[in-house]
Amino acid sequence: MDKKNKEISLQAKMLRKCIQMATSEHLIGPKIKDGTLRKKVKEPQWHCPEGYSFLRIQVKKCYVEILTPPKIQSNMVVLQMHGGGYIGRMKNAYRNYAKEYADMRNGMKVYSLDYRVAPRHPYPAALHDAVAVYHLLVSLGYDSGQIILAGDSAGGGLCLALCACLRDHGKSVPANAVLMSPWTDLTASGSSYEENYTKDPLFGNTKESMIYSGEYYAGHDPHDPYISPIFDSFKEFPRMLFQVGSIEMLLSDTLDAVAKAKEAGCKVDCTVYDGMFHEFQMANPFLPEAKKAWQEVKEFIERIKE
Repeated sequence: MDKKNKEISLQAKMLRKCIQMATSEHLIGPKIKDGTLRKKVKEPQWHCPEGYSFLRIQVKKCYVEILTPPKIQSNMVVLQMHGGGYIGRMKNAYRNYAKEYADMRNGMKVYSLDYRVAPRHPYPAALHDAVAVYHLLVSLGYDSGQIILAGDSAGGGLCLALCACLRDHGKSVPANAVLMSPWTDLTASGSSYEENYTKDPLFGNTKESMIYSGEYYAGHDPHDPYISPIFDSFKEFPRMLFQVGSIEMLLSDTLDAVAKAKEAGCKVDCTVYDGMFHEFQMANPFLPEAKKAWQEVKEFIERIKE
């Protein structure tokens, strides 16, 4: 089912204007757009919510953060893969995402992958890390039907690449996935890269941004489906929920993926949030559209049958 949220709140209009100002050529905009700040930003320590437990462990060459809610009443588990253009590491915003997921279905464990990033660790490092943590979950007794993939931006693309890799190697693919503005086309060949070029407040009006840099694939063919999942067949992929903003340059990354998934026979829900920008879900609970998006995620996950 495809839906379109056509209401644009005053808060969204204000925040969009703030993003446009911050990313202008006259401020720190170029460093935001090309990913420099993502690589260098230092955050305060994240404080685990009271009653929850937080554990960071090493799995082969990467790390995974495990958030456990006070009570667990579901046999499902979430494997989250963060965004950041494959050049930014785990950030507090994604730890907040983990808290959102942990509260669903009356309590689930969330494993958040802190994968290796470019330019020091280009493709296929992130995919190898995703496979390693997936195998960890299987070794802990979770089957594919119990694992919910969740990813935004590059993390959403990594979720899809993981599905393709598991399928191609004869492994069971997770049964469900939540994908927020997944980066599925690193060739930047989709129609919205031109149509939304002047509209996107985060990546628009320049080719000097991380979505054009090529740091992740570093000499590999960006048409490889493990790099750009849009070039995969999507056969045997999970039931999926896609969310995307209508003014994103990455809009076609979602819409084209949805079309291919449907053609392959996958069960797909997709909502285009009118006037929304990349990663607008981070503005929860300030932004009404973000609250609505997270409510949609909750409803999608709670419809899963154990």
